[in-house]
This record gives sequence, C-alpha cells and structure tokens, in this order.
Amino acid sequence: MARVIFLIFVILFSVYLTEQTSFLSQDYIDKINYVAKTWKAGQNFHPNTPKEAILRLLGSRGVGAAAKTNGPYKTSDTKYVSNDRIYKTFDARRYWRHCKTMGAVRDQGNCGSCWAFGTTGAFADRLCVATNGNYNQLVSAEELAFCCHTCGFGCNGGYPIKAWQYFKRHGVVSGGNYNTTDGCQPYQVPPCLHHQEGEGSCDSQPREKNHKCSRKCYGNETIDYKSDHVKTRDAYYLTFNSIQKDVQAYGPIEASFDVYDDFLHYKSGVYAKTENATKLGGHAVKLIGWGVEHGVDYWLMVNSWGYEWGNNGLFKIRRGTNECGIDNSTTGGVPYIV
Repeated sequence: MARVIFLIFVILFSVYLTEQTSFLSQDYIDKINYVAKTWKAGQNFHPNTPKEAILRLLGSRGVGAAAKTNGPYKTSDTKYVSNDRIYKTFDARRYWRHCKTMGAVRDQGNCGSCWAFGTTGAFADRLCVATNGNYNQLVSAEELAFCCHTCGFGCNGGYPIKAWQYFKRHGVVSGGNYNTTDGCQPYQVPPCLHHQEGEGSCDSQPREKNHKCSRKCYGNETIDYKSDHVKTRDAYYLTFNSIQKDVQAYGPIEASFDVYDDFLHYKSGVYAKTENATKLGGHAVKLIGWGVEHGVDYWLMVNSWGYEWGNNGLFKIRRGTNECGIDNSTTGGVPYIV
C-alpha cells in the first residue's frame, strides 16, 4: 500500500513539473512558430520559471463585457474626428514627440499591478497631450496600487475602470520608477529578471506584499503632496468604434485582454492566439497606436514586463477580431486641467 501511494505521488509530482515547465520550453516555442502565421515566438522567460511566477504578473480584472457592470460607454465627443479622418497607421510616440512618457517601458516587478501601470501610463501621456508638454512626467503607480482600496487588491490585481474613477474622485500624485526620486511617490516594487533563474529572478522571491499607503512625498521631498494630485474629469469604457477616435483626440488608453501561454513568448509580428494555447489570466497594458502589417490589422501596445520582454517591451496584437477580448476591454478618462 505504501509503495502504491509513493508511486502515485511520483506520477502526480511529475505531472506537476511538466505543467510548470512545458509551456516555457523550447519545444513549445518551436510548435508555436510552426503554426503561428502572423507572429514569431522566442524565449522571454527562463524555461524553469514556475507557473506561479507567471501568474503573479497577471492582475487585470477588466477583461470582457462581464467587467462592465457599471459603465459608462463613451461613443461620441466633440473632439472626435469623422471615420474618414482616422489615420491608417498611428503611433502616439511619433505624433506627440515632445511627450517623453509615451514610449516608456516600465517593470511592474513581482506584483500583479499591471492594471495600475496601464492606467497611470495612459493618464500621464494624456496629461502631456492636454498641457502641450507642460506636464511631462509619470504619475504614481505606487499610490494607485496601494492607496486605492476600491480599485482592487494591489499586487493581487485590480479593475482599470475603478482606477480612472479614482483619478476623477481623488486624483493621483507624480511618481517615477523604482530606486529613483522622480516625482512625489516613485514605484517601490523592485524589478525582477524574467529570463534567468536564481538570484534576482522573479521566481526567487514570493509575490510582493501590498505596501502601506503613504500620504506624503518620499521621492522628491520638496513636492507638496496635496497640491501634486492631478485628476480626470471622467472615467469610461470605449467601444471598438470609438477607440481610435479617443486616442487621436486625447492620447493613449488602457487595454485589458486574456493572456494565453503562447503570448509569453511573443517576439515580433502581430499576435493572434494559437489554437491549443491555454488561458492563464487577465492583463492590462497601454494602447498607443495601430496599423496594418502584411495585411493584418493590429493594435500597438506597451507592456510592463521590462525592455527584455517581447519587442523591446512592446507588442502588436490583432485588431478588429476581438483577439483575447481586447477590442471590448479598453478604458480611459480625460484630464481635468484648471
């Protein structure tokens, strides 16, 4: 009996290890490249990275219609252009060259705070657009992730629409990257290395514990915490037909989508889920543009897994087919400028 129990344990443990590593293996990458028609895969994560370390990066609870219980949807605006004036190819980094935050690739570290990065990233860009470059800095993903208790669960995920509502109701201070004094409240979760194992890797440490909310400036201590807050005048979901118009009018937006295990290996081209890929969870990123590549329409996105992931931290995903739920899972807000 003891031998039978031991054999069962060995089998189950072997299955566990296979599940942990198979979707990051070179064999799986080769299979993706055999069947994927519009994109190329390569190694972004060390093959021995545990599945749990991957899941810790996924924190958006804003994918699909089920997340839109409270609305509202935005379909029109006096600043919207007509359909025939929507650019065929658009890249916010080139359209607003003076805004240094547009193409910034950040690192959320060992924390499911992607929802905070997608929203604060877009908000910072929109502030630059709205002020013609007078506001040209990052806003604090740290404050949003750990002070907005109605937004979600910090490193355990959150709701992008509630982040925009927090910007409208409470505002958010400035704040740059980890280990800097940029802005009032820089991000305090250290980056971790996805492509290696051992010391410094994401799997060498547990998920970051949620930080205590700070109500003072600890980065640039000369900044007044209260007066540093910036706000939006609204918060909304976008329909597929209004995404491009809103981006052309106000700047980048947040976009959520379902992540499948093949996406982890994205390197170039226009991502579309391969047939046998397995769903892992929801993720939030920043949408900065669109275009057409080899006849395939795409959205241009900025991820928050560092520059070593994907195409220097960016990726393209198929547009117009609701790939992984992305076409109907976008949020935004217009900055409130005094």
